[in-house]
Amino acid sequence: MNIEFNKNEDSMRLAWSKVKQHLERIYEGGGKKSAAKQKERNKLTARERIAYLCDNDKPFVEIGAFAGFDMYPDDGGCPAGGTVSGIGYVSGSQCVIVANDQTVKAGAWFPITGKKNLRMQEIAMENNLPVIYLVDSAGVYLPMQDEIFPDKEHFGRIFRNNAKMSAMGITQIAAVMGACVAGGAYLPIMSDETLMVEGNGSIYLAGPYLVKAAIGEDIDSETLGGADTHNSISGIADYKFKTEEACLDQVKKIMNKLGPHKKAGFNRIAPTSPLKNNDEVYGIMSAGNSKPYDMVDLINCIIDKNSFDQFKEDYGKTILCGYARIDGWAVGIVANQRLIVKNKKGEMQLGGVIYNDSADKAARFIMNCNQKKIPLVFLQDVTGFMVGSRSEHSGIIKDGAKLVNAVANSVVPKITIIVGNSYGAGNYAMCGKAYDPRFIYAWPTAKIAVMGGEQAAKTLLQLEKSKAGNLSEADEKKMLDKITDKYNSHTTAIYAASNLWVDAIIDPLETRAWVSEGILAANNAPIEKFNLGVIQT
Repeated sequence: MNIEFNKNEDSMRLAWSKVKQHLERIYEGGGKKSAAKQKERNKLTARERIAYLCDNDKPFVEIGAFAGFDMYPDDGGCPAGGTVSGIGYVSGSQCVIVANDQTVKAGAWFPITGKKNLRMQEIAMENNLPVIYLVDSAGVYLPMQDEIFPDKEHFGRIFRNNAKMSAMGITQIAAVMGACVAGGAYLPIMSDETLMVEGNGSIYLAGPYLVKAAIGEDIDSETLGGADTHNSISGIADYKFKTEEACLDQVKKIMNKLGPHKKAGFNRIAPTSPLKNNDEVYGIMSAGNSKPYDMVDLINCIIDKNSFDQFKEDYGKTILCGYARIDGWAVGIVANQRLIVKNKKGEMQLGGVIYNDSADKAARFIMNCNQKKIPLVFLQDVTGFMVGSRSEHSGIIKDGAKLVNAVANSVVPKITIIVGNSYGAGNYAMCGKAYDPRFIYAWPTAKIAVMGGEQAAKTLLQLEKSKAGNLSEADEKKMLDKITDKYNSHTTAIYAASNLWVDAIIDPLETRAWVSEGILAANNAPIEKFNLGVIQT
């Protein structure tokens, strides 16, 4: 190992360490005092419920841990969007789990909570996975009701999805361990089976206080909508239990009896370890991603040993395409090459930039993977498409559109890892969030924006100068620094994860495992016939 490698490694470890520090804070939910109140009521926290429910010998892949990070400071924050969710295994079956975190504003739904829950349902529908809801929520956070209640992608979409998933044959189980109020009361009832915990679980459209205000009736919570009421009178619930553990045990029993579904049938053989030591992945990228590197080195830290077969290796060199295996799974890899390379004419091409030939090559490769039923893995470190008269005259827009068309219409599962830059139309062409990747993850080094911070800041500075008039050199520098800092703060992996532009920030060392689990989930859903539509050739 050389000095440069050690510097790179230290920088990556520091970046991941900062992410872990934030995660430790997120894992506390609403704080120790709120968790203690849960214990006083004989209730587990959301994370404890999931830990008890899931199989110990299988991974739990948490989705959206950073959702809502540093949002809503005036309202006390919303760690993890007020829910803990992910993909785990219960009685051997892979499934989606969504647990309200009652320690965060009594489990109330903020705008980001709705977005996160819809994302989890989307994952369930795309991958044909059962869903387990661990319900403990006070309902919509009223001060923000206009941002969560009425629109298409708001709270009501949850129940629409309940109905759609039921029609699709996707199992849904709701364990009601606390409050389930107002519109939220529909979620457990629209699930296949509803379980309730005595003394804590309750389901009603209006609580005792609202009932008193609306019709003058005095009634307590248990009589109105407790476990005994809904099991013996209304018939809404199917089971009742004295403890949360007994309730979760029953969920395990239900999951243990699920019948098998038809698989997509993606190719998998016995895995082999990567060519490079896994921890070498830390030393490839420079601090700030400021220097070129060979993407092949990074790929060889992730894939099974000697499994990378490059497609059109000598053509379109700023995008690497090739077949490989990750943990035994056959995959097609589409990755931005950061080295400065020569094209077929001997001309130098900037690394991380998509040229005509690389766009054309990638589009063809993506079509091949769809033809062969091979899942796609995108490794993003892209600054965008090449600009200028030469590129425009060569039809860069046409070739870019061809690539975007292939990505958009792909029917095989797409898994995107943003390792470095993800700028402009390059984000789209390399399967950004708008192009429906089954899963999209970011390394701590990821940056997502319309353009790089330096270029954007200078552009924004010109706009500000036009408003402010003549500025001294010192004032201009001060303004530029302020604009740059603000812009860069909105391009980080943490900012992206807080807005759910990515599903999680992952340790680069674990990239291989995250991809493998994603393909395993995707293998539960048979794929449709590939149809590209109309393109310009």
